[in-house]
Amino acid sequence: MNKFRITIKLLVSATFLLAFASLAQAQATRTWVSGVGDDVNPCSRTAPCKTYAGAISKTAAGGEISTLDPGGFGAVTITKSIIIDGTNGSGFGSILASGVNGVNVNDSATGSPNSIKVTLRNLSINGAGTTLGLNGVNYTSGKELVVENCTIDNFSGNGVNIALTAAVSGNQRAFVTNTTIMRVGGGIRAANTAGGGAVNLTVDNVRVSQSTNGLISATSSKVIVRNSTFTNNSQSGIDFQTSSLGGDVENCLMHSNGANGLRAGAGASRIANCYITNNGTAGVNLTGGTVSSYGDNKIDGNGTDVLGGALGGPIGKK
Repeated sequence: MNKFRITIKLLVSATFLLAFASLAQAQATRTWVSGVGDDVNPCSRTAPCKTYAGAISKTAAGGEISTLDPGGFGAVTITKSIIIDGTNGSGFGSILASGVNGVNVNDSATGSPNSIKVTLRNLSINGAGTTLGLNGVNYTSGKELVVENCTIDNFSGNGVNIALTAAVSGNQRAFVTNTTIMRVGGGIRAANTAGGGAVNLTVDNVRVSQSTNGLISATSSKVIVRNSTFTNNSQSGIDFQTSSLGGDVENCLMHSNGANGLRAGAGASRIANCYITNNGTAGVNLTGGTVSSYGDNKIDGNGTDVLGGALGGPIGKK
């Protein structure tokens, strides 16, 4: 009898081990979606899934979801390191997100929160519908977010909303590059409200228009902006708000914003080779922060070119 019981236990243990092994094998490093796919499929190249949400459960951490052809692949919540690639050229992945966030990046409920690294590439994220989407990309917990070569449109909140709440060693990071954001409540907003926390945001070759503020640097955020355009926003092109750590702005256009080209509410910022013109209230509005100019900026034709003080000039620097 004892031998029989031992045999049964061994068989049960072997069954569980095989089940876990099968589950691990089911998570491929690279998976695929298609407009004519099905989420019951294994998400392989020849049997793709229908949605990004369906594919993500079958993709290993650190893996990649690729897109075979154009289609609407649904909103998605990401809790592990992954790349989602709309695969520009083969197709362009679309996320339609009426009434919800297009992409949630949140690993707070995992065993190692604030550790994942997520890349969103070649995606059209659209919140159009009877009820507009909330945020195009909502980044609330993780180590790093990259938004590259994307179009984000029609959201009542922010195109990219970085709203972190933890102090992480080495700080958390976000990169937004080669991206167009239009018709949203706010273009890009960065904040970390944790005591001792911070977020570093890099923006390069980005265009934001028809929002409230083009870019908001809020609580404990440090921003670098290069080669970007902020036009036709109802408030400011770039807004360093109270509790911002300031930032650096180089080779940017801030044009035809309802209030300010750049508002400095906190922190120490620097601008170089920028063209700031035709903004309703001020080209640069100093309401609590400082702005140093490298002397190669063109600030002209605004309601007031510099309001609230004077621009500083870095000593001994050109």
